[in-house]
This record gives sequence, structure tokens and C-alpha cells, in this order.
Amino acid sequence: MNSSVSVLPDRHAPLPVIALDGSSPLATRRSSQPLPTPAELRLRLPLQGPLAARVREQRDAVRGVLAGEDPRLLVVVGPCSLHDSDAALDYARRLATLAPQVEDQLLLVMRAYVEKPRSTVGWKGLVYDPHLDGSGDMATGLALSRRLLLEIAELGLPLASEVLQPLLAGYLDDLLSWVAIGARTSESQVHRELVSGLDLAVGFKNGTDGSLAVATDAMRSAAHPHQHFGVDAQGRPARVQTLGNPDTHLVLRGGHPGPNYQREAVDSACAALRQLGMAPRIMVDCSHANSGKDPLRQPAVLAEVIDQRLAGQHALRGVMLESHLFDGAQALSCDLRYGVSITDGCLGWAGTESCLLEAARRLRG
Repeated sequence: MNSSVSVLPDRHAPLPVIALDGSSPLATRRSSQPLPTPAELRLRLPLQGPLAARVREQRDAVRGVLAGEDPRLLVVVGPCSLHDSDAALDYARRLATLAPQVEDQLLLVMRAYVEKPRSTVGWKGLVYDPHLDGSGDMATGLALSRRLLLEIAELGLPLASEVLQPLLAGYLDDLLSWVAIGARTSESQVHRELVSGLDLAVGFKNGTDGSLAVATDAMRSAAHPHQHFGVDAQGRPARVQTLGNPDTHLVLRGGHPGPNYQREAVDSACAALRQLGMAPRIMVDCSHANSGKDPLRQPAVLAEVIDQRLAGQHALRGVMLESHLFDGAQALSCDLRYGVSITDGCLGWAGTESCLLEAARRLRG
């Protein structure tokens, strides 16, 4: 007879220490390297008083447009992703020159994405791989990304980005005036909790299947207070208490069935929001499924949004365009063309400037 018995570990006994250097069978699949904490990086690359005040003003301006208090159209425009600081600053200077020419009708916010979601694998963005060689030098990526965003902000442009990795928010969110939560992460409870504590406007994209429920559920969740696990500015695990974010809105980006920027789709989205007791505040992403993934079709999508605005559809408060210095996209290689996206294809600067000037002209009547 086998007399051995299974004994549960003493719950009061100290837990065994597992090293992350490969010495334990439980740790052979990962290792770790320390990174600066959000507080350390902000101290090294600070947002100074005058610029911090400007960012607060820009956040309020974005909120005003989305709330309908400011009749202008919010335009989030810029590269699909930032991979070259020189090209990003070149683009930013051009956008900063254009902004005053259209500011009576359009509030321009530069798209400054340093993270990119991947369906499988691929380049994850400047903050992950700043050298574009797979080395994963994230410490350099964090510093380079924050420095670049500071330099763009110094030009007077409000900044927009997508929050993909919640741990990164604390490194960069003080520089941003608008944030996107993507179609694949709008359903994430972690992202909804994060948004509930952000002091800026956030757009949730509809699901990749074209449905709105994921985004509207996210908006309702993020509007409420939350208690959740997180990290503090010193990088320590923390219980985080949030107050809820009232400044969220819906982003229509199309889906597998096709685009959803047309009049009927926008009217249907407005009805769905009202039925949920939510103010209809809608942005149209002119890229992705709405353009059939053809970046050169984005001006046509923008023109249709302007048509609807002129016809009285005031729930359309914003648009997003993927735009770089030159049309199209290129594969990541050792011989990259200047000002061309290495992720999604973009509309070049000439086409971007032309369609934004035309949009402002039409809105003036």
C-alpha cells in the first residue's frame, strides 16, 4: 500500500525566490533588463512650465471641438508611425506652417505614433526598436520618443498617439492632447481602466468586424471610476484609483464588411449612441477599411465627411488621416527612402496639404 500523501504548501511559509537569469526551469523562456521609470525619464526630459500650460490649452481646445462648443473640425493627421526623427520634424514643421492657414475651420493635431500593433510579428514602433534592426533597445526608444515628441510640441502642434502598451502611458501621456484606442484593444478591460484615468480626450475605434458595441461599451466603462492594478511614477506596483473620463468618443474606421463613413452608417451610429444615452460625437478614420487600405483614397473620404457636415450632420466632429512626406509605404530595409512610411501606406504631403486647404475652403462656405 502506498502511504505517500500529497501535502499542500504552508500558506504562511515564504514563497521561493525564482531568478530570471535562466537558472530556474520556470524562467527559461524569459529574461529582463531594467528600464528607467516614468519619473526618471520625465525628470531627464521634462515638460517645462510654459509648454505644459500650452498642452493643457490644447487639450481643452480638443475637448471643445468634440463637445460641439467649438464648431471647427478636429483633424488628427500625420505618419502612420514615426521611425525617423528628421523626417518627423520635417513633417511637423510643414504642418505647423499649414495650421494657421486653416485654423478658422480645422484644429490640426499631429499624429505621433511610437507604438504599432502587429497582427502577428513585425516592427512594433520607435519606442520598441529605435535602431530598426530588431535589437529592441527600449531604453533608447523611450528617450528618443519622448525627446522627439517634446521637439514637435515645441513647434506649437497638439500631439496625438495610440496607447497600445499601458505601461508606456506614464512615459508620454503628459505630452498628448488626444489618444486613440485601436480596434483590437477597445475590448480590453485594462485599456478601459487606463482611459478612465487619463486627463484628455480619447477616441475608441469600432471593432474590426465593423460593429460599434465594443467601442460604445468601452466608452461607458471608461466614463466610470475604477480601481485597478498598475504602476506608479516610480515603476512600483500600485493600486490605482481613477475618477472616470467623460471625454471619450467613437471613431469609425470601417471593418471587414467595408467602410462606415457614409451618411447611412453615420446616421446609424448616431442613433445607436443616443439609444445608449450618449452624446453622438464621431470621428471618421479616413484610412483603414474606410479607404480600402488605399491611402490615396483618403481625400475622397474626407470630402464625403465635409459633404455631410455641410448638410447638417454636426455629430461628425473629427477625422483622421495617415499622411507622410511622400505617398505609399516601404518595407523595412537598410536602404530606406526618406519620408516614406515603413508601416501602413500614407498620403504624401502634397495631397495632404491640398485636401486640408480644400476642406477649410468648403467649410467657410
